[in-house]
Amino acid sequence: MDVLINVFVGLHIIGIASLLGGFLAQMKAMSAGTARFVPAMLHGALTMLVTGVALVGLNQADDMSVNTLKIGVKLAVLIVILGLVYVKRDDEKINKGVFGAVGGLTVVNIFIALLWH
Repeated sequence: MDVLINVFVGLHIIGIASLLGGFLAQMKAMSAGTARFVPAMLHGALTMLVTGVALVGLNQADDMSVNTLKIGVKLAVLIVILGLVYVKRDDEKINKGVFGAVGGLTVVNIFIALLWH
């Protein structure tokens, strides 16, 4: 079971990298007001959702304790990210505030995962 959990952790990290990488690649465009949500950002957020749900299930199946409050907060943040990216995915230009919010919320989600015990 440990190998399967580690595979999903790796896939979860790949999802985070895709979402955050898409954001970071658009930083210069954001300052110019021409940033847009690239497909990698949506796919990364969806990957995070699917693998995160799988990780919760796998950890519970392996009789490991799961901090449901932490998972709930991370899920809520991810739902906001997914909503923003999904709704604005076809827009040619994204408002700087909305685009920055997605990047900021992604970083917040990372730090919640790392610092909340």
